Amino acid sequence: MTRDAKASPAPRGGASAKANAAARPPARKKPQPEDQPFAEFVPGLLIPAMAQACATHGGSAPTLQLQEASMPVVGGRCWQIQGELPGPRRFWLCFEKPDINSRKTFALAESGHEPSLLEPFLIDEKRVSLALLVARLVQRLNGQKWLGPN
Repeated sequence: MTRDAKASPAPRGGASAKANAAARPPARKKPQPEDQPFAEFVPGLLIPAMAQACATHGGSAPTLQLQEASMPVVGGRCWQIQGELPGPRRFWLCFEKPDINSRKTFALAESGHEPSLLEPFLIDEKRVSLALLVARLVQRLNGQKWLGPN
């Protein structure tokens, strides 16, 4: 074999690596918990996370349930998480539509009273996460001094 006849090694990395990368499907993002349907996300993830977060603040875990019912104070049907703490202290986290990114309101009532005020809840957030919903609910209840010693 002469010098000119020697086989040259294939180029490393070059065009063939780029072609292989282009041929592969794009990497899929791991689905976020918030991407689950509302009817699965709320009872499966949100309610247990809320109960646990309230309990870790020194209070007892609230009784929580998801249902479609009349919105406190103003009426009209909505999806809501109804919660009750010892006392009995009650609160409602209402969703205008069965979607965690829909408009949300919050109401609460002390023992023996009906709620008289409906507050906007997370109105500035475009995309809501599990952690954000739980943190803001705990912050609101703790601000009311309903969770543990303050």
